[in-house]
Amino acid sequence: MIEESVGSQSVERAAPPVRPGVHMRVAPLRIAMMGSRGIPASYSGFETCVEQLSVRLVQRGHDVTVYCRSHHIKWPGDTYKGVKLVKLPTIQSKHFDTIAHTFISMLHGEFRKYDVVYICGVGNAPLAFIPRLVGKPTIVNVDGADWQRDKWGAFAKRYLQFSERTATIFPTLIVSDSHVVERYYQEHFHKNSVYIPYGSDVPQRGPGETLAKFGLEPRRYILWVGRLVPENNAHHVVEAYQRIGGEAATGLKLCIVGDAPYSTDYVTQLKASAGPGVVFTGYTFGDGYHELGSNAYLFVFASGVGGTHPALLEAMAFGNCIIVNDMDANLETVGDTAIPYYGQGGADALEPVLRATLADPALIETQRRRAVERAATVYNWEVITDQYERLFAQLARRK
Repeated sequence: MIEESVGSQSVERAAPPVRPGVHMRVAPLRIAMMGSRGIPASYSGFETCVEQLSVRLVQRGHDVTVYCRSHHIKWPGDTYKGVKLVKLPTIQSKHFDTIAHTFISMLHGEFRKYDVVYICGVGNAPLAFIPRLVGKPTIVNVDGADWQRDKWGAFAKRYLQFSERTATIFPTLIVSDSHVVERYYQEHFHKNSVYIPYGSDVPQRGPGETLAKFGLEPRRYILWVGRLVPENNAHHVVEAYQRIGGEAATGLKLCIVGDAPYSTDYVTQLKASAGPGVVFTGYTFGDGYHELGSNAYLFVFASGVGGTHPALLEAMAFGNCIIVNDMDANLETVGDTAIPYYGQGGADALEPVLRATLADPALIETQRRRAVERAATVYNWEVITDQYERLFAQLARRK
């Protein structure tokens, strides 16, 4: 174990156990998870992380409560796979949806007997002191430098930069999902964080009703997954695909999985300019998403911001050959299992890499094997749950 300073205390860093799925015995804990949209996951990486962690922690005997946004989570029950759900309203807007719901969640949980509060997103860091007022340790998963995302205006960017600084002050400690993010907080704020990545466990699915619904054939499409916002660069992928001749030249369709509730202008423009061979599925989760990921020929990951992206991890676990934007966090995630392109070069840089990769079937098969091996050994959800469980137990004891 490695100790790090947290305020006037020291907290041990959680080191992964030697064997996946073999975890230490921990007395039952009462854990609250706030800041995400809730579970079952149906939007992005934080929701996936919260679902994977909370369900596994319940299976290990812990009492876990996930706070959900009532307009987003339509699951009818008060529990999901043993996890307690608290559904609360919020302000449905791009800028206040998350922070308003987290604030209400913290008020609701203030006098409930939680041993630790896990908070998703650096934008919620200014509120992390609230549970601590009544003695509850708090952890903030800061993700990447969120203020760099194009969707935010000047005021929102300044707020997120302010939130980064408060993340070094108000929570008991912070978690970073990549070493790139870990170094960012060390270099800019001289603040240590606990590095715990996301996991990548996904089931393999054969071709079925989802492929049929969208007119796709197994191994006959290129896959892109993410929120349809400018910084995820779906437009670069669409442009590069059309430059190499699209479906007519490659025999492959381009499948775009995702949407975005507050980027309607971008989504409309993207669809209008997509051209033939491009299929938009909208939000697709669960079995449908697993089916799309399991049967793709190639996966292109073009996002240039953030830390560890769950969609990239899952593409590795599906055994996809991956072409990836060469941003540092992406390269850290994939190691030598993906084919990089110069992300700052946009479609101009992506086009030749896409063309060359499609012309080399042997390379594609080699990269498939490497990807699935790395996902299974480095990004295992059971190992990651071990790390969080140990961290939660340490904080609960110190309380």
